[in-house]
Amino acid sequence: MKKALFLCLALVLGLASMASAQKLSPLGVWTNAEKKATFEIYQCGKKLCGRIVSLTVPNDPKTGKPKTDSQNPDPKLRSRPRLGLVFMQDFEYDEDNKWDDGKIYDPESGKTYSCYMKILSPNTMEVKGYIGFSLIGRSQTWTRVR
Repeated sequence: MKKALFLCLALVLGLASMASAQKLSPLGVWTNAEKKATFEIYQCGKKLCGRIVSLTVPNDPKTGKPKTDSQNPDPKLRSRPRLGLVFMQDFEYDEDNKWDDGKIYDPESGKTYSCYMKILSPNTMEVKGYIGFSLIGRSQTWTRVR
């Protein structure tokens, strides 16, 4: 009888922890430590994408005009605005609150990197861009805005 009670309790606790782990989602609005911008992570088809939704300095100080994707390697895209720019795409759920196999574009440099997002807590997320292997790369901790 005690074994049955223990197994039931373990099952309930296990299901509760699985349910809480599944609740952690990157969907929403985030900012990084520099707080130069906010980013929205959203569903795009069966994958996740990210776009720039606000900039603390939205205009180019030299021209006074809205910032553009001026470093893009494709000259045709250099005049597109940074605000609203989709800079993250193709993220698929992997496991343990991690979304992998995505790409992240850095409009400051015009470079694109492989990337993953891993939820650390309901309001913090690790975002890591890398070339080749994820062991080598640059991580940032993002904080949920809403």
